[in-house]
Amino acid sequence: MATVTIRNVWKYYGQTPAVKDLNVTCPDGSFVSILGPSGCGKSSTMRMIAGLEHISAGDILFDNQRINDLAPKDRDVAMVFENYALYPHKTVFENIANPLRLRGTADATIKERVTGAARLLEIAHLLERRPHELSGGQKQRVAIGRAIVREPKLFLFDEPIAHLDAKLRAHMRGEIKHLQRNLGTTMIYVTHDQLEALSMADFIAVMHDGELQQWGTPSEIFNKPVNAWVAGFVGEPAMNFLTCDLKRRGDDVVLSHHNFDIPLLPGQVRQLNGAAQAGIARMGVRPDAMTVSMTKPSEAAIQGEIFVNELLGGDMLVEVQLADSRIRVKTTPEFEGKPGEICYLTVNRDKWHVFDAGDGHAYF
Repeated sequence: MATVTIRNVWKYYGQTPAVKDLNVTCPDGSFVSILGPSGCGKSSTMRMIAGLEHISAGDILFDNQRINDLAPKDRDVAMVFENYALYPHKTVFENIANPLRLRGTADATIKERVTGAARLLEIAHLLERRPHELSGGQKQRVAIGRAIVREPKLFLFDEPIAHLDAKLRAHMRGEIKHLQRNLGTTMIYVTHDQLEALSMADFIAVMHDGELQQWGTPSEIFNKPVNAWVAGFVGEPAMNFLTCDLKRRGDDVVLSHHNFDIPLLPGQVRQLNGAAQAGIARMGVRPDAMTVSMTKPSEAAIQGEIFVNELLGGDMLVEVQLADSRIRVKTTPEFEGKPGEICYLTVNRDKWHVFDAGDGHAYF
């Protein structure tokens, strides 16, 4: 096991920076997800940790030991790739055993470790098969087993289940998380899928354009995003955003829009600085932080017209047309409103967010 420290790390490809002054500490025994869209620098970061990419500037440390100049084979890291990288002519047993064979490990130790990993991954009955006889999920388990038998300080997973079907991805999320808990080994998991990061990780590093946007627990990332970009990227369905005026009305501060005027709660007013109170802001509210009804529940309710209803099994997603924008609201399947009918939205002010209209940083 290892504590991984990434300190002031930069990565350039030519003159283009792919990773910019990254600072992250992954605690010993933790499950850390590096989350972001394609091109954000997450895979470059993982490859620098593994030693497959040169570090342009900065340091990476394992337990306070600087490993910048160590060869990949000397870092005691096991990496699992998206494409499995299995040998087609070898059996499952020999694929899992391969790194031990390369180390010259004794046959008895190889057999013990391979069978132990196979039992843990529930593929012991597949040890004599070859990759072409396996399903996608089984191949992924073989790739993970090959990493487990090395008993490394650190596991690196580079989007390992991105290509699997939805049902198998959901199953493998639970399997990988359970595996990490059993092994207790530090794991860094790269993904573009925010659901994977939220459901699996102890800590998430959200990246965008090579820069770390936010570090925190899944709850912190989801409930307290530091800026509008993180708020919009994390969460499904995505957060709704509306540009509003911030206006003083007596002792109150209200978010004023073409469709509504909603006062901020007293504690929220104190989180705004003087410049914000006189300017423009972006209101952010998740679909499940609003309610929709066919009768007007209060004067503060927002009037709109139902644009479309989407049944999502146990939930109904209602898209509501306002004067110049649309808002999506999550409700129950029993909602009886039909497209074209007038409806009313109520915002849960304990769960909404307000962001600066310029740089997007969160006021609350």
